Amino acid sequence: MNWFPNYNYILASKSPRRNELLKSLGIEFQVKILEVDEIYSENLTKDEIPVFLAELKARPFLHNLAENDLVITADTIVWKNGKVLGKPKNEIEAVHMLKQLSGGKHQVISGVCLTAKEKQTSFFSTSNVNFKDLTLEEIKYYISKFKPFDKAGAYGIQEWIGCIGITHIEGSFYNVMGLPIQKLYEEIRKF
Repeated sequence: MNWFPNYNYILASKSPRRNELLKSLGIEFQVKILEVDEIYSENLTKDEIPVFLAELKARPFLHNLAENDLVITADTIVWKNGKVLGKPKNEIEAVHMLKQLSGGKHQVISGVCLTAKEKQTSFFSTSNVNFKDLTLEEIKYYISKFKPFDKAGAYGIQEWIGCIGITHIEGSFYNVMGLPIQKLYEEIRKF
């Protein structure tokens, strides 16, 4: 049974996790990336930032879409103490981020944009994540072993640090991985 509208699906993401999650829906798709500078206004709210960035990633596709193309773009942020924790540039930044997340709650917010030739829709999903108090040894082990420099907040929930450190999640586990797959399923079917 085909659950989805008949589109030529394009995932505009380098993320292996988003690729894996979209495959799990049973959608056939191709990966195509057109680079953009991920810059946003400081006036945006925490919910608006990832949606704005997902829409920004869709812009380069707008003038080159075939009649039957549907582009999926996404962005995920980690929000703690009123600010975004992005992707760490190095080990020092990663240690600092994980220390901030240790022993507390933060939010993971993913924005997703679906873009076709004549239509576009965007949405976001929020998950609340609680970490235990992490030791410096645990943090340094994780960073040296898993090199989380391509991950917002310097961690992947599906990796070792998620297994030993996350005590509670409210919301979608897959959203924390980078793609709110259940909500995406519903939105594609409505599209």
